[in-house]
Amino acid sequence: MDNAGGAAVAIVLVVLIVFVIIVLVRSVRIIPQARAGVVERLGKYQRTLNPGLTILIPFVDRLLPLLDLREQVVSFPPQPVITEDNLVVSIDTVVYFQVTDPRAATYEIANYIQAVEQLTTTTLRNVVGGLNLEEALTSRDQINGQLRGVLDEATGRWGIRVSRVELKAIDPPHSIQDSMEKQMRAERDRRAAILTAEGTKQSAILTAEGQRQASILAAEGDAKAAILRADGEAQAIQKVFDAIHKGNPDQKLLAYQYLQTLPKLAEGSSNKLWIIPSEVGEALKGIGNALGGTNPDPQARGGLFDDVAAKQSGS
Repeated sequence: MDNAGGAAVAIVLVVLIVFVIIVLVRSVRIIPQARAGVVERLGKYQRTLNPGLTILIPFVDRLLPLLDLREQVVSFPPQPVITEDNLVVSIDTVVYFQVTDPRAATYEIANYIQAVEQLTTTTLRNVVGGLNLEEALTSRDQINGQLRGVLDEATGRWGIRVSRVELKAIDPPHSIQDSMEKQMRAERDRRAAILTAEGTKQSAILTAEGQRQASILAAEGDAKAAILRADGEAQAIQKVFDAIHKGNPDQKLLAYQYLQTLPKLAEGSSNKLWIIPSEVGEALKGIGNALGGTNPDPQARGGLFDDVAAKQSGS
């Protein structure tokens, strides 16, 4: 009898210890950082738990699954969207959102992630449906802004704040992609041809400018050389003239020098006709007077002229 009573007491004690442990486990909860918990008391919202240690009433309070308060990134599968010019494009979107009100996110919407996805798809079709393909491809920032505005306004009552909406990719039909690639290649070829033509033009302009500058410099050099040669000849003539005047030559010397110059007139293979100046007779007269004191025979002078003329003709 004593053994049976002791066993019953031991069983009761074990049950009590287990009950206490269960009560403690259900009563003490630790909420991690960046998490939030919603507590229901007898099935009714009671409070929202913040990070830290909290005490619950066992079998009366119930803690719902914790909510993540960090910013979340959700990538939705590509959605077919019809543009204004009746082309079907595939658009892949990414939504950045954050739970700001755990109570509203728990009781105002059943599945806020699915709701955000469906709302994004609907809004995207409305926005892109009013744009043609070219505008849709070049107006990503505008589309992102409109999507964010609509989503943030609609999800505000769900306790969710949409911070960003990004279009990952806009894929037009394959036939349109081929046409766009051909157009881009043609545009690149056109730009390359324009750049080549501009380079050729600039090269021709620079070459012509260089030739012009070279011609100008050459002409200036020739002009300066001619001026220097003329100045040298002028100075030489002036020196000869000054020397002659300083020497005070008489008529005999001048006549002799005149005759010394005559053979030089006959030099050159292009001389066919030689005209004897009338001053030659005066020069011969002066030489004759100087040598013999009498005028030379005119026929002798004529013979001299004939010899010179014959020499000229023979040359």
